[in-house]
Amino acid sequence: MFPTPVSGQDAGVVVSARFPRAARVRAKAEFTRVFEGGRRTAEPRLALHWLADDAPPRLGLAVSRKVDPNAVGRNRIKRVLRDGFRQLRPGLRPGAYVVVARSGAARADNAALRAAFVQLLLRAGALPPSAAAGTMPPADSPTSPDAAAR
Repeated sequence: MFPTPVSGQDAGVVVSARFPRAARVRAKAEFTRVFEGGRRTAEPRLALHWLADDAPPRLGLAVSRKVDPNAVGRNRIKRVLRDGFRQLRPGLRPGAYVVVARSGAARADNAALRAAFVQLLLRAGALPPSAAAGTMPPADSPTSPDAAAR
């Protein structure tokens, strides 16, 4: 018999925090509210519906059999999107997010799915853009050359 791994690293997998019930869009009524009243942003693999409200960020997923007839493929898509949401959740604006997978999602690898999800969040304005890494300070900064000339 094999010894039980003490940590996720011992098992060769990375164990992440759970996805709490409060972080999910679960009820049909809430899905309908997001679809009817939310902003929609899309790309070939995913569509994002976002309804801003005062509640913490919550995620709902819709991955149909048309996207991938195999449950394993649908579950992979959901797992990648849930993990991406879990990691980005602290920086997201409050509201309900529903991601609808499209047929291109089944052919995309995990990194491409995550990148598409992040791109949709940025385009929707739900995720603040990351600061550009550069050598010059921003133009509105008091130490910028433009500010000194004013």
